[in-house]
Amino acid sequence: MNRITVALLLLFAATSFATKQKSPTGSDLLFQLEANFAADVAQHGHDAFITHFAEDGVELVDGGGINTKDAMRKQPPWPEGTSLTWTPVHAEMAASGDLGYTYGNYVYTAKNKDGKLVANYGKYTSIWKKQKDGQWKVVVDIGNSGPDPKSGK
Repeated sequence: MNRITVALLLLFAATSFATKQKSPTGSDLLFQLEANFAADVAQHGHDAFITHFAEDGVELVDGGGINTKDAMRKQPPWPEGTSLTWTPVHAEMAASGDLGYTYGNYVYTAKNKDGKLVANYGKYTSIWKKQKDGQWKVVVDIGNSGPDPKSGK
């Protein structure tokens, strides 16, 4: 009876170990971080955007200017109807495992001066750095506007 119990326990342990999912690493981790970042911003807007930045993180503003995290905190919430969505197309992790980047395409939708929602398209790059507490945060984010990718121009 003891042999059967031990065999069953070993079989159960082996099955549990084999089916246990590994935490993502490298570029897979960066894709996951970016997906979490995008989902959080889609749900919570401007405030969520800020929370993903390191304390010394900066946003390089399209068309000029550099916003520190403190400057971003002082910005008003996004007006109703404003949204920012993006999709990473590439991610790369440094060999050190504590720094990486992603880039991809974004769509920023906001009301124009006439109150009509208008979509603005562009590309972005986010540089991620593992913090002392083990969390990953954005240290540099840059976006540059471009034409609607569906227009072919």
